[in-house]
Amino acid sequence: MNTKMPVRKLGTQGLEVSAIGLGCMGMSFGLGPAADKNEMIKLMHAAVEQGVTFFDTAEVYGPFANEELVGEALKPFRKEVIIATKFGFNIENGKMNGVTSKPENIRKAVEGSLKRLQVDVIDLLYQHRVDPTVPIEDVAGTVKDLIKEGKVKYFGLSEAGASTIRKAHAVQPVTALQSEYSLWTRQHEKEIIPTIEELGIGFVAFSPLGKGFLAGKIDETTKFAEGDIRNILPRFTEEARSANKKLLDLLQQFANEKNATTAQIAIAWVLAQKSWIVPIPGTTKLHRLTENNGAINIYLSAAELQAIEEASAQIIITGNRYTEAMEKSTGL
Repeated sequence: MNTKMPVRKLGTQGLEVSAIGLGCMGMSFGLGPAADKNEMIKLMHAAVEQGVTFFDTAEVYGPFANEELVGEALKPFRKEVIIATKFGFNIENGKMNGVTSKPENIRKAVEGSLKRLQVDVIDLLYQHRVDPTVPIEDVAGTVKDLIKEGKVKYFGLSEAGASTIRKAHAVQPVTALQSEYSLWTRQHEKEIIPTIEELGIGFVAFSPLGKGFLAGKIDETTKFAEGDIRNILPRFTEEARSANKKLLDLLQQFANEKNATTAQIAIAWVLAQKSWIVPIPGTTKLHRLTENNGAINIYLSAAELQAIEEASAQIIITGNRYTEAMEKSTGL
């Protein structure tokens, strides 16, 4: 394993992170029962050994459990790693209850995150979802104040639309936009990616493996655990999984040629799109972590990227990535 993982710059304010990060959400939240805490600490330590310096969490994952886990796991490596977290949901009695980005809520969230992550400063703080009731300028202004106070280093947005990004960036430079991006979720290429390229904002790609589908181990017979978000996603119905195999077959073709896995080709494709895109695949398994990070050693030539582009353009992806209600909360 190449432990000297290359770094990439996010934004123009000086943030550098490993070219592949680690999404930590699924360790505690969203994919059925939480994984064993000690195993997840071992996994994060292995990630650091493999050269990963960029870890992604949020107060709402759990709620709170994931930040506590990440804080405990990464405490010994505090000087070596960048931890990103997010605010923006109203959490009442341990349950998520809609979005909120009122300035007082942002401050409360940050104080909680600092404690749970066991840090003096949050490296990268994202607004998790756009709150239509609070002007984005007020959100950016609050984060600007938190940066001045030394509680936050860099400001990010998640799943925000182009005009929101522009308005926020005018108040406080946005270092990174985090949104879903993979070979089967590409709607951000139309407007979002050109906007952030123009403004000098980095892109953090979550679900670069299409919530696991592009790793090739999920088919129409796969049963997801209770509490796994994929049980309700249109793209993960049995019919959709069966239809979407065509994309996997395409990835498999390139994987065979490169002596790689479909997951590695999917991540290498994301890395090849722009030098300022950082994918953050999530996993709870050590062998998957090693496999995902191995994508850094796979080079896709211009001709190969063109071939993937042409072949994937013929494949219609079945099913929306989110339910209608979830899509509404993205702010796009």
